Amino acid sequence: MANKRNLKKDINYVLGDIIEEVYIWEENNPDKDKKAGEEIIDEAITSFDEFMTRVSDRSVENPAKHFKSIREDLEKTAQSLVEKVNSL
Repeated sequence: MANKRNLKKDINYVLGDIIEEVYIWEENNPDKDKKAGEEIIDEAITSFDEFMTRVSDRSVENPAKHFKSIREDLEKTAQSLVEKVNSL
C-alpha cells in the first residue's frame, strides 16, 4: 500500500505546485487577464480528480502496471500544464 500512498502524494504535490505557480503569476501580473490562469487551475483540478479516481480503482488485475501507467500519465499532464503556465 505504500506505493498507492506515495502515488497519491505525488499527484497532490505535482498538481498543487502547478496551481501555486499560477497564483504566483497572477500576483506578479495583476494587470494581465486571469482567464488563462483560471483555465489552467481548472484543468489541474480536473486532472487531480481523474487521477485519484484511477488510483482508487480496485478492479485492476496488475496494480504495479496500473500505477506505472498513472505515473506516466501524470508526468505528461504535468509537462503540458507547466508549458501552459510558462506561456502565460
